[in-house]
Amino acid sequence: MRETSDQPKRRRLLWWVLPLLMLPFLLSCSTVGYYGQAAYGQARIMLQRRDIARLVTDPDTPEDLRGQLAAVQNIREFASARLGLPPGGSYRSYVELPPEADGGRRRAVVWNVVAAPELDVTPKVWCFPVAGCVSYRGYFSEARARKFAGRLARDGWDVDVAGASAYSTLGWFDDPVLSTVIDYPEVHLAGLLFHELAHQLVYVQDDSRFNESFARTVEIEGVKRWIEATGQDPATLEGYLDGKRREEKFVELVLSYRDRLQEMYTGDESPDRKRQRKGELFDDLARDYRQLRSSWGEDENAIGYDRWFERELNNARLVSVGVYHDFVPGFQALLEQHGGDLESFYTAVRELAELPPEEREARLR
Repeated sequence: MRETSDQPKRRRLLWWVLPLLMLPFLLSCSTVGYYGQAAYGQARIMLQRRDIARLVTDPDTPEDLRGQLAAVQNIREFASARLGLPPGGSYRSYVELPPEADGGRRRAVVWNVVAAPELDVTPKVWCFPVAGCVSYRGYFSEARARKFAGRLARDGWDVDVAGASAYSTLGWFDDPVLSTVIDYPEVHLAGLLFHELAHQLVYVQDDSRFNESFARTVEIEGVKRWIEATGQDPATLEGYLDGKRREEKFVELVLSYRDRLQEMYTGDESPDRKRQRKGELFDDLARDYRQLRSSWGEDENAIGYDRWFERELNNARLVSVGVYHDFVPGFQALLEQHGGDLESFYTAVRELAELPPEEREARLR
């Protein structure tokens, strides 16, 4: 599990920074400030891009980085040639972000603010041009993200702030590979690039579950094919799939408690009693996770899940869990129906994307 700021694996920010297109929508000082920081943060990244092909052949590039970037080149070519993902200019450049204050490598490029009511697990939604409506608000500055979260908390919302190691602009810009992810194990780096490129292939406004489940399906299938094509040890694939199964167990546990909480919140008990039951259910969730965790043994890849439970649990921490998983079985079944042919699968997914939301969900269920 790869994570930053206590987030489960790859709670990556699908957050589009398109300030020039957004200018007509700037209606208040706070909105101007939000889009301003987004424009500045995006511009800084774009101006720091360095061509990967040149870095690989540059004798001044550190040897370990040269090897990592060469792997990115191979993964990127495989994505287009063998997986039918967009060729384009994304992930053909590299950006080394400034280090942390202690000199260590940065693990987050943006910070994601999620909010939910005190007695409800329905997330607060923000709507943006192009990206549509999403259940988070992203910042290039952790301080700004925490300041905004603080205002929400004072208004009575449950809030969560988490770092994201990568984000996508959906092909509006040629996204670079960032130093926040460059030292991922190769299979996880491959999965990340396949996932993000899949968003450039098919994206439906206002349907994060559809988008994320589709991209996750492409990610998993892509990694399987990458490992086979590169002749890696079969144990590499089994380790990767073990990690996915572990993640599914974590998600199942959290979602079961999310459902229990929502059932309780919609009941007839008094608000004070609901607050008491809320605390009790979160205690039960932490207890059940400890039991699940013990079944995994001494697994360093589970540390991210441990960290997720280290901070105080609240509704906001639960609402995003599951968005990457809900429709994956449906997409995997669809791929199987098309005999594993990705081009045919993508055509079928595009047809699904054109359907009304209720019909899309019914088909995938």
